[in-house]
Amino acid sequence: MVFSLMREVFGNPAPKNPIEAARHGARPALPKRFYQLATVVPEGSGYALRLDDKPVRTPSGRLLAAPTGELAQALAAEWDAQRNVIDPSKMPLTRLANSIIDGVADRPDAVQAEVEKYLGSDLVCYRADAPRGLVEWQSEHWDPILDWAREALGANFAVGEGVIHVAQPQAALAAASAAIPTEPWRLGAVHAATTLTGSALLALALAQARLTADEAWAAAHVDEDWNIEQWGRDDEAMARRAFREAEFRAAAKVLGAV
Repeated sequence: MVFSLMREVFGNPAPKNPIEAARHGARPALPKRFYQLATVVPEGSGYALRLDDKPVRTPSGRLLAAPTGELAQALAAEWDAQRNVIDPSKMPLTRLANSIIDGVADRPDAVQAEVEKYLGSDLVCYRADAPRGLVEWQSEHWDPILDWAREALGANFAVGEGVIHVAQPQAALAAASAAIPTEPWRLGAVHAATTLTGSALLALALAQARLTADEAWAAAHVDEDWNIEQWGRDDEAMARRAFREAEFRAAAKVLGAV
């Protein structure tokens, strides 16, 4: 029952883009909670999730297990937090775990290549030329990341104004690419953080504990927050942002626990 539920609720196995699994939304008809307790047991070199002592499998039929006890316990807590129904839109860590197990573990080179693409047009390298307040705010949040990339990674990125493409030095791209994790869980989390922020450099800084999750998320939304200050909030946009933030914090949880 658990396997069929996972395929029905969390989507088809092994999506071409692993982040699509992490972004899979709620189904119109949500299944009722059928278990009493989510627990964790040692399994091989990791820790497997169990529902009423029954193993849980991903949409591809693989065992839902995490490499550390801390991460597995976080998965169990997410399942225990479900009430009358099982709502995947409120289970970002499980969605990310499914995407890593089914979509990253077997194709790490392709996932790493997707992160590398972001380095070629990274958010923090494209600056506004006005108004002055936004220019200063971007510099405050983004210049320290470029300094860190240069000093810690040996990657000296170029910066431009506007949306015209900035060709990055190959040496910078190679140096930053070398910092992309190869372990599937960390790689999957960096990929998720990259696509959610629009910046591989922010994701790498998060992975290497140069930024906290709060700092990385704030840096990713400098432009959006500036516009909010000028024009006010849009409730629908903020709801979408909250959903993406939950996904981002799931990625940060993985990076802090693996």
